[in-house]
Amino acid sequence: MKLTATIITHNEAANIRAACESVAWADEILVVDSESTDATREIAQECGARVVERAWPGFAAQKQFAADTATHDWIFSLDADERVSPELRASIADLSSAPATQLADGYRIARRSFYMNRWIRGGGWYPDYQLRLYRRARGRWAGQHIHESVKLDEGARISTLPGDILHYSVECAVQHHRMIGERYAPLGARQMYEQGRRTSPFQIALAGPSTFFRSYILKGGFRDGLAGLCIARFASHHAFLTYLMLWEMQQRKSNERK
Repeated sequence: MKLTATIITHNEAANIRAACESVAWADEILVVDSESTDATREIAQECGARVVERAWPGFAAQKQFAADTATHDWIFSLDADERVSPELRASIADLSSAPATQLADGYRIARRSFYMNRWIRGGGWYPDYQLRLYRRARGRWAGQHIHESVKLDEGARISTLPGDILHYSVECAVQHHRMIGERYAPLGARQMYEQGRRTSPFQIALAGPSTFFRSYILKGGFRDGLAGLCIARFASHHAFLTYLMLWEMQQRKSNERK
């Protein structure tokens, strides 16, 4: 089982060394960089990665390009702000020595997030399964704007690997707030609009409170103390802003038709 670890980057100089070191065991490390202006590419090359530069086409398209460009047929996709836990590394090593007939076509892996100096258990953030290890001949990346994921062919066999992908995505409250306002809410609203979804003032008003209740109570965010409260509160803001932006798109399109 020969494996390429793929990482897509843009200005990830602060993260790329640790990410590459986390997958140093792979047969190949491939970094696809979208025109970084910092030292991302140089650091990745120092870590032994093969670096390819390509303009940004979107998350799914860039990850699919990385899979297509890889040397090996097995792909392990890692984001620059993620790391491989020792248990996950051992699980993948066990697969490498297993007979080919025993291998599934893709493997789901739990992702554990580090937030406000603690590992998060609730709020819908764990186990947050991701299909990240797969045969590239049996799957492709999909997702128009956000929430990209690997979609395997019909009939493909999927299994779950022990161990976690360790996620270090949010450094502080200011960054969390900015990510929602500048990236996730606008892209989410755009994706909803293009899928034909529409909203109303009532749905906008309901989106925030219902999301907070689901994250903090139903999904156990309260177990994570202040961090769980912040996650639920930011999730509430994210939902409110996404629906509000969707409504603004509706209004603009309606006015253009008049």
